[in-house]
Amino acid sequence: MMASFFDQFASPLYLGIPLIAIAITLPWVLYPTPPPRWINNRLITIQGWFINRFTNQLMLPLNMGGHKWALLLVSLMVFLITINMLGLLPYTFTPTTQLSLNMGFAVPLWLATVIIGMRNQPTVALGHLLPEGTPIPLIPVLIIIETISLFIRPLALGVRLTANLTAGHLLIQLIATAVFVLLPMMPTVAILTATVLFLLTLLEIAVA
Repeated sequence: MMASFFDQFASPLYLGIPLIAIAITLPWVLYPTPPPRWINNRLITIQGWFINRFTNQLMLPLNMGGHKWALLLVSLMVFLITINMLGLLPYTFTPTTQLSLNMGFAVPLWLATVIIGMRNQPTVALGHLLPEGTPIPLIPVLIIIETISLFIRPLALGVRLTANLTAGHLLIQLIATAVFVLLPMMPTVAILTATVLFLLTLLEIAVA
């Protein structure tokens, strides 16, 4: 029995070894490696079709210069989708509920976009720090505000993602506990609560 509902977000240990490493590695084990043959089986064909469609959709808003990052971005998206979906299964652990993992992904990628933007288009990148048509007395203040906003962006987005996933998992556990408690006493209310739980699970799949 868990001492707290928040114990589900603590990284599980086995013989003193944190199992978050296994939870992070597992998604890549689930995807089969395409064989060096012309004809593949149905699973690899569907996997290849899905990744191709996913890549096309992800790269559609970007210009040709950004397409060289397709492998990194698609791999990251597939990895995050997989561990988030696996985290919805019973008796599993979701690594993305840990702020450290989200920040570990957010900060390097954010820093890379800032550095590449400053290197390739310094005028445009610095122009974002000052909106067009700003009155002259407000220019120093706005530059400071926009700079602070730029630097806290990965922290704010990382905290928001962590809070969304944590709140969803917590609500699912609370409602599931209520269903088990209400089932022997008020079966009708328990069935209605289970319906809410099912709808919430669909919502969490969309969030994942």
